[in-house]
Amino acid sequence: MKKIFSLCILLLCFFSKAKADHITGGEIFYTYSSGLSGSVTYNVTFKLFMRCHSNRRFNDPTIVSIFDKGTNARFKDITVALSSSETISMNTPDPCISNPPEVCFVVGYYNFTITLPSTSTGYVLASQVNYRIAGINNLLGGYSNIGATYTAEIPGTGQVAQASDNSSARFVGSDLVAVCANNRFTYSFAASDNDGDNLRYSFCEAYRSGGGGNMVSATPPPPFESVPYGNNYNGGSPLGDKVHIDPATGLITGTAPGAGVYVVTVCVEELRNGIVIARQRKDLQINVAPCNIAAALLQPDYMLCKTTKTIFLKNLSTSPLIRTYFWELSDRAGRPIYGSSTETINYTFPDTGTYFIKLVINRGEACTDSTQSLVRVYPGFAPAYSFNGICFKKPTVFKDLTTTVYGRVDSWSWSFGSTVQSPTFTFPDMGVKNVQLIATNTVGCRDTVTKELNIVDKPPLNLAFKDTLICIGDPVTMRVQATGNLSWTPINSNSPSPTVSPSVNTTYVVKLDDNGCLNSDSVLVRVTDHVELTVMADTMICRGDTIQLRIKSDGFNYSWLPANQVIDPTRPNPFVVTTNPLTTYTVTANIGSCTDTKSINVSTVPYPFAYAGRDTIICFNSIAHLSGATDGSSINWSPSGDLNNPRILNPVVTPSNTTTYVLSAGDTKGCPKPGIDSVTVTVLPDIVAFAGRDTSVIVNQPLQLTASGGSDYLWTPDFGLSSTKIANPVALFNEINNAVRYRVQVYNEVGCIDSAFITVKIFNTGPTVFVPTAFSPNSDGRNDLLRPIAVGIKQIEFFRIFNRWGQLVYTTSTNGKGWDGTINGVPQATTVYVWMVKAIDYNDKPYFQKGTVTLIK
Repeated sequence: MKKIFSLCILLLCFFSKAKADHITGGEIFYTYSSGLSGSVTYNVTFKLFMRCHSNRRFNDPTIVSIFDKGTNARFKDITVALSSSETISMNTPDPCISNPPEVCFVVGYYNFTITLPSTSTGYVLASQVNYRIAGINNLLGGYSNIGATYTAEIPGTGQVAQASDNSSARFVGSDLVAVCANNRFTYSFAASDNDGDNLRYSFCEAYRSGGGGNMVSATPPPPFESVPYGNNYNGGSPLGDKVHIDPATGLITGTAPGAGVYVVTVCVEELRNGIVIARQRKDLQINVAPCNIAAALLQPDYMLCKTTKTIFLKNLSTSPLIRTYFWELSDRAGRPIYGSSTETINYTFPDTGTYFIKLVINRGEACTDSTQSLVRVYPGFAPAYSFNGICFKKPTVFKDLTTTVYGRVDSWSWSFGSTVQSPTFTFPDMGVKNVQLIATNTVGCRDTVTKELNIVDKPPLNLAFKDTLICIGDPVTMRVQATGNLSWTPINSNSPSPTVSPSVNTTYVVKLDDNGCLNSDSVLVRVTDHVELTVMADTMICRGDTIQLRIKSDGFNYSWLPANQVIDPTRPNPFVVTTNPLTTYTVTANIGSCTDTKSINVSTVPYPFAYAGRDTIICFNSIAHLSGATDGSSINWSPSGDLNNPRILNPVVTPSNTTTYVLSAGDTKGCPKPGIDSVTVTVLPDIVAFAGRDTSVIVNQPLQLTASGGSDYLWTPDFGLSSTKIANPVALFNEINNAVRYRVQVYNEVGCIDSAFITVKIFNTGPTVFVPTAFSPNSDGRNDLLRPIAVGIKQIEFFRIFNRWGQLVYTTSTNGKGWDGTINGVPQATTVYVWMVKAIDYNDKPYFQKGTVTLIK
């Protein structure tokens, strides 16, 4: 039982490896082996391509299905083991390709022999894999779970005599081809045929798989479903309209599309005695790489058929391996008319005609290449057309309006498939249609025009208005925009703009007939003998304000007086501005010859007078007195948070920063809005007075004092100072004094004041660095640091401390900065240390001293 269970697991593993997103292509081919007693034997090869380095394996085994070609009925399914595999790669890429892609496949072969009964219809061999890779560029965006089906056909005896003895055509072209995006390329899908049949090649649709999920499964019967092409690609044009296949040789040539992966299927038909007996297929997912080929690459031809005779030319290859260029333009007789060695050229042809272009790159060097093209210079060719009829299921008539100055227009290709000059076409569904006309003329010009048509179920019928009001006896013109035949009721008119003058309310119906496509609409004309006009009540406003005058009316036109005080005197509800004590505004409304006039009185009252006073500046953390004035009956200051009383004219304010105070004044004279004025109290920044750090000097040593924080300064006492009214006086002491304490008063630009102090100790010695003989770093705040105290010294170059083993334990170059008695954060025991100091005195003379110090615990 355990053996059977193990075998089941093994088979499940074999048949569950069908997730083939690493498979990039495949084909099936066969050779005739023998025929005996109504049966035929073939040797068949199923060949699959897999990307290198995918770390995946081919299905082993796989399933090949056989179907009756005439009925599509399943004949049998064969389980086939993987026979062999090999790796093929392009080992020496073309040196003229920059950023060459890796071209490498692992190729798997399933070889097997089948014996089939002879039939008149033949057989179809098929095998499917799931799934193709995601992101294939020429398939519909967002597709998923798209597999592949590979097929081969075996002809029957009813097609051509002895057709069942056929050996299939076999593709023999090399698959080691580098294809670079937007560059020319060739790819051979040539095939050989052992029977000598004629071969005919074409692009054809790639087949998707018929289900099965991730399990290896038999292929569903024909017909096989195409993959979902998208992005303007299809089975007949899998690489775009710039790539073609030679039907006689199977050679694919052209300019590759943008970088990406494209599924390409080539069909080869085997013709015997002029009859197609079998069709074989090769399906590949071609990788178009973002590489560049050093090539001379031009368009097949250039058209100067519009308005200019000037052409701009550049090589379509942008390879960095291109170093030199040579351009030559010649006339139809081959006579050179222009040459250049620049990368691009801009040339104006002297006359009309057909000219030839030659481009050579890297002449006489590696990666040389050349190409030729032609340019047709026949300006004045203008494709154009008009159309009539846009109704669903009705014919649309197209009229060619193409004009040409040279030659004559000789072909027309319409996007709906017609080649008639002025065709008629019935669109099968509604919606926006982009109709393209490609026209040519007899001198070789070719150009395209595209227009947008909106196919609808009813023709457009646009009325200028659908409801209007007129004064009795007045005429009104109804206007309609439409294409086709119009008819109006109850009047008898076919005009797009009939004029009517009804005496009572009347509905006019217009009908449109555009080649049998119908639409209709109506206009209601209401009739009155007067204008309805109601105006707002008289009003009072603040002088200089804007007010909107309001009316209710069914009038069509309005006129206000006096016009110079009305912002738009033709609007029904205009805005007005007046400074007059009283203004009477008159409005006239009309409906044609029916009119009415009414008036509105607007009185104005001045705003209350408000004066907040002059702007002022105060010191930090001080007060200011506001002084306002008004003729109003009530006032209010804001913001009010730092005012002693916001409802008096002269409050006291204590702002912490610069503040603008607004005085609002009101009265009861009729203006409901307050008079407003403002005053700004600028608060100067707090003075940060600084006299410098306490210091020490010796007798007769000049000391530069430096104060900061304001704009004016006053030093006291004046002992030893060069000046008392500057920020940076020089102090010079020529007599002994233990210490001098200076006070500096610092003023800002408005006289605000603050003070600072500095103490200067004076020693009657030469320049010296004082170092104590002992210190006690016990954190009691007394003698916790060993530090140098310099007097008469301009600069300490170093102050160093060494232990008894000569190890440097501390160094500094800052006066007054010292050692805390620790090494790497570890407090040291009581012992003796050596110190050294090197400095420059105030006379720029060197100073050196050393000594010992005891650390006391």
